[in-house]
Amino acid sequence: MRRTIASGGYDAATIEGLATEAEVSKQTIYRWWPSKAAILGEALLEGELPGADVPLAMTDDLAADLRAWSSAASAGLSSPESVALARALIAVTATDPELGDALNRRFAGPIVAWITERIARAKEAGDVRADADAEAIADQFVAMTSYSALQGRPLSEERVRATVELLLRGIGAAD
Repeated sequence: MRRTIASGGYDAATIEGLATEAEVSKQTIYRWWPSKAAILGEALLEGELPGADVPLAMTDDLAADLRAWSSAASAGLSSPESVALARALIAVTATDPELGDALNRRFAGPIVAWITERIARAKEAGDVRADADAEAIADQFVAMTSYSALQGRPLSEERVRATVELLLRGIGAAD
C-alpha cells in the first residue's frame, strides 16, 4: 500500500488493487478492514512513519534544539513518498477520527513530549516564562512541519530560524 501511495497518491490505492497485490479477494480485504483508510492506518501504525526518526537532542541551547529538530523533520518529510504519506494521513484522519487519534499519538506524541520536556527544562533554567504553554508550543511545531510536508516544500533554514526566534521572543523570561 505504501508503494502505491508513494507512486500515485492516496486516490491511486484501491481495495481492488490491494486485493490483487495481496493475491486475495476483495471480500477478504473487507472482512478484515472496513475501508482503505483503515488499511492504511493499520499499516502506518505497525510500520515506520515518515519523520519519526528525527533525532531529539537536548542541549543547553533551546533555540538550537528547536531549529535542529525543525530543520531535520522538515527535510525528512520532503521526499515524494513522505509527502504522499502525509497527505494520506490527512485522508485517514478525516475518515476515521479514532484511527486518526491513534496515528497522532504514535507520530506526534513523541515530538510533543520532547518539546514539552525541552520547554520545561528551559523554564527551570529561567530562559522561558513560567506561564508558557509547552503543549501549545509543541502543537505549533508539529503543525508547521506537517504543513510543510503537505506542501511538499521543506522549511528553509531562514524560515526555521525566524520562527524559532519569534517564538522565543514571545515566551522568553523577562530580563
